Amino acid sequence: MIKNQDIEKIVLSFEPSESAELAARLGEEIAARFAPRVEQPVCVVAHDPQGALVAGLNGVSHWRWLYVRHLWVERSQRGRGWGRRLIAEAERIAIERGCVGLYVDTFDPRAAAFYEALGFTRAGEIADFPPGHARLFFRKPFQ
Repeated sequence: MIKNQDIEKIVLSFEPSESAELAARLGEEIAARFAPRVEQPVCVVAHDPQGALVAGLNGVSHWRWLYVRHLWVERSQRGRGWGRRLIAEAERIAIERGCVGLYVDTFDPRAAAFYEALGFTRAGEIADFPPGHARLFFRKPFQ
């Protein structure tokens, strides 16, 4: 057993290899207790007739849930149903992968209202993150 007196020092590290090692070690412990994450990325995009990116969604499925990490729609294209279509496609992909639901977080009240209109329910909140706002967490089980 390592004791505090056996540790030479604690230092701030910017080494990518150390960060990767920490992530790997924690991943091993989590997998041993809860099963491996078995992450599968998802990226769905929409282009206009000229080929310009106008909307997109990316995220990852793991442990039978699909996390929507980013959902973006070009400002001039908002209100045209892109977001709805992207979420619908994410749901289709999630179901195809055997997922039981979607989850997402935001600190934008307009985005929160959008997710709630699509059937997501609030699952949690961190007040004052970012300062003066709240980070909101939503889920949408498929049952």
